[in-house]
Amino acid sequence: MRPAGAIRLRSLLFAPGDSERKIAKALASAADAVILDLEDSVAPGAKEAARAGVAAMLPGLTRPGLVVRVNPRGSPGYLFDLAAVVPGRPAAVMLPKCAGAGDLLALDHHLEALEAAAGLEPGATGVLPIVTETAAAVLALAGCAAATRRVLAFCFGAEDLSADLGIGPRRADGGYPSPVAQARAAMLVMAAAAGLPALDTPWPDPRDPAGLAREAAEAAADGFAGKLCIHPDQIAPVQAAFTPSPERIAWARRVCAGFAANPGAGVFALDGKMIDRPHLKLAERILAVGDS
Repeated sequence: MRPAGAIRLRSLLFAPGDSERKIAKALASAADAVILDLEDSVAPGAKEAARAGVAAMLPGLTRPGLVVRVNPRGSPGYLFDLAAVVPGRPAAVMLPKCAGAGDLLALDHHLEALEAAAGLEPGATGVLPIVTETAAAVLALAGCAAATRRVLAFCFGAEDLSADLGIGPRRADGGYPSPVAQARAAMLVMAAAAGLPALDTPWPDPRDPAGLAREAAEAAADGFAGKLCIHPDQIAPVQAAFTPSPERIAWARRVCAGFAANPGAGVFALDGKMIDRPHLKLAERILAVGDS
């Protein structure tokens, strides 16, 4: 059973869980979803206060698309994070350092117990796992496709993976080193096999809008559905990159109309080009994004 309540996944903005000012700014932004972070952006000594603050805040928030990034499974704060935030009904929890299907299955069980204790419908809480933050996690990607009961999308994390590999996350030209690029491609294939969207890693420099626009456009062309953001100024260019153009939507509508007019046809001509069933699948995906 999939979690109830859809989250639009073009732009997801992180906000440190221990900063009321940054949380307020993120909540007022145009981001499709806001990720209240209890992990990397919170210093170890501030984690308990951040957890308590986010837990107290959640029940009073009505903004759609609220996500909480908890600490990794096996860390001291993981279960405490879940127990604190699930009663506040976030749309999803983000699981960092996801090591494979075992972590997703364990999280599913933990959420189910906490939902029952809080009087929530089983399966109400979605999951956004970051599944590529270590080399070992990349090798375990195939198993994740079979453990998706709550998963809303799979997330790519370049920075932690690069650190685990002992290399820089990007080359001088802005592209990824070969192992990072291979992990990125493998995650896209795994997400497609699971029938789920894939979300791209954040662009690390808020002062480089040109670099962000380039990487977001390339990610959209590669098949990502959206991108994680670390600054409100990144939202508009990211949303632009992952929103189909009017021309693209018009083409998709014409493809769907062509097959509707010829229900038994496997192929037809459109503007001199042959259109077949794979084009129909692409057109339906474009319209699903555009209509949302």
